[in-house]
Amino acid sequence: MAIPDFQTLMRPVLEVMSDGDTWKSTQLINKLSDLFSLTEEERQQRLPSGAQCTIDNRVLWARSHLKIAGLLERVEDAGRGAYKITEKGLSVLRTGPERITRKYLHSLDSDSENQEYESSGIDEQKTPKELITEAQSMLEESLRKELLQRLKQTDPIEFEKIVLSLMEAMNYGVGSMTKQSHDGGIDGIINEDELGLEKIFLQVKRYSDNKVNAKEMQNFIGALSVSSVRKGVFITTSVFDEKAKDKANSAQNITLRLIDGNELTRLMIKHNVGVQIEQTIILKRIDEDFFAEF
Repeated sequence: MAIPDFQTLMRPVLEVMSDGDTWKSTQLINKLSDLFSLTEEERQQRLPSGAQCTIDNRVLWARSHLKIAGLLERVEDAGRGAYKITEKGLSVLRTGPERITRKYLHSLDSDSENQEYESSGIDEQKTPKELITEAQSMLEESLRKELLQRLKQTDPIEFEKIVLSLMEAMNYGVGSMTKQSHDGGIDGIINEDELGLEKIFLQVKRYSDNKVNAKEMQNFIGALSVSSVRKGVFITTSVFDEKAKDKANSAQNITLRLIDGNELTRLMIKHNVGVQIEQTIILKRIDEDFFAEF
């Protein structure tokens, strides 16, 4: 089954902890994973950021909201991440709804001025981290599209320089461009080591709409075949047609890497080529070690 959202997990968390025992994070996550019959693949599925397993994130956010509402409490002498249910939590199990939501938890505190649970326009099924990750993905997708459009409008010679800058930013060594009239199917050369003993040949195509075809791929493979270089990278702002891909896959005794427009922009963003950091968001959490000292 699909991994339950964190609000769906709230009541099951209370039900599991209704035995009155102390539950640590790992125990709770494993128990909820078993309860919802999650597969091993689902248990290992990570957030888009890769920072945490999705089920871990959702269980811990569910627990956090229940703790804030007074339904759970930390057990100070049981180590980090140890909680147990409160009398208020047991009462909610007896009299509360079948599905506990953030809005319901907010209603338990009638004197609260905190409007967190009444945030219209926010997907109530996702944890704050998931919302941040989703927003970041949307912003990056928009940036990638804008960046690709700029690259397609760039002068072909300037585009080659941009590609060389990217390769250097990726720590592939110092690059140089070949002379335009005698490039022999090679647009750039990367020296992987300081003495230039290991080289990578580059071919770049700054296309707006055209696909890289089999003939262009064959020309690049041919240039590699008659040289001592055995590594090549073909980069385009568009895409490779199927015949070009087949031609690259069938090449003998050389290693070819094809990078289309989508991957090109992803790499540029990752390595800060042609983009700059606009804003840094810092997420903070309670320092359990700090409070453990008192």
